[in-house]
Amino acid sequence: MEIRVKRIHAIVRGVVQGVGFRFFTKCLAERLELSGFVRNRTDGTVEFEAEGSKEAVSAFLRELETGQPRAAHVSRIEVKEIPPTDDFEGFRITY
Repeated sequence: MEIRVKRIHAIVRGVVQGVGFRFFTKCLAERLELSGFVRNRTDGTVEFEAEGSKEAVSAFLRELETGQPRAAHVSRIEVKEIPPTDDFEGFRITY
């Protein structure tokens, strides 16, 4: 059975910097076997790209909306699907 791959780019708005949100995102992505990156942006948002099976990407987004660290509060995730490239190895926090 062929696994269908999906890649997304997203901006997370809310209380998401200085509260462990990037580390949470990285751990979740690794558990779901996604590749990509997460980073803080200067405007207080967090940006990420994630690539993997459609099911894993969907589970990732659901968990980010509801299961964030206690001090974090996600008010909105703006998601755009982009073409898969398979150019990531693992999931990393970038600066």
